[in-house]
Amino acid sequence: MSVVRQCDLLGLPRSSFYYTPVPVSETDLTLMRRLDEQYTATPFYGSRRMQVALAAQGSVVNRKHIQRLMRVMGLEAIGPKPRLSQAHPDHRVYPYLLRDVPITHADQVWSTDITYVRLRHGFVYLVAIMDWFSRYVLAWELSVTVDGQFCLEALQRALATRRPTIFNTDQGAQFTSDAFTGVLRAAGVQISMDGRGRALDNVFVERLWRSVKYEEIYLRDYDSVWAAHRGLARYFSFYNQERPHQSLDYRTPAAVYTQAA
Repeated sequence: MSVVRQCDLLGLPRSSFYYTPVPVSETDLTLMRRLDEQYTATPFYGSRRMQVALAAQGSVVNRKHIQRLMRVMGLEAIGPKPRLSQAHPDHRVYPYLLRDVPITHADQVWSTDITYVRLRHGFVYLVAIMDWFSRYVLAWELSVTVDGQFCLEALQRALATRRPTIFNTDQGAQFTSDAFTGVLRAAGVQISMDGRGRALDNVFVERLWRSVKYEEIYLRDYDSVWAAHRGLARYFSFYNQERPHQSLDYRTPAAVYTQAA
């Protein structure tokens, strides 16, 4: 079976099949793991507090070194959210449409974000699209780079069966690009974008990342993109279909989402 066919069956981009680990030293990878775990636990920590936290764990590191690693990982030193997606000066930024808007039904609002996923000898990036009302994960993708293609592929897959009234993102170039917003406009979807430095504008996806990391990524030691893809596929199936959600009266996201279909 050809590589193209194998990747199609797994839903894995071909670029991931040919992935070679990011050339980062083992020492830096260890520090990045600790930074990722600390950031997930305390997303309000900047580089100064990160330096203190790592020192308490036995890793005495120069602050400039921590700042450099945080940039590589896409962690924003100011404010409580990963800045994996950088704004593009030539892209249109849409207003935030959801302030004080009650979320009352499925497919009213979808949102998306990107996070860092560690591997044993490198790292990749994960994008997911979530329905706000049900917390159902509609689509997700992995990528070895933070470009817009894997975000676009996740969006197209999510839109294949259902469509939201509003789609919310941050102001990253992946989401403000004409390719991404053009798909939403063509589908008749209203586009909403977080205000700068306002992580709580997209709070449901932020909470999803905490669950994914504490319940899956930190419990595993992915040795390849393939292993990460298998593990995350298993986890998202569990998250949607089996995991009771406290905010849903301990129903599963799938039960709430499909009930509203």
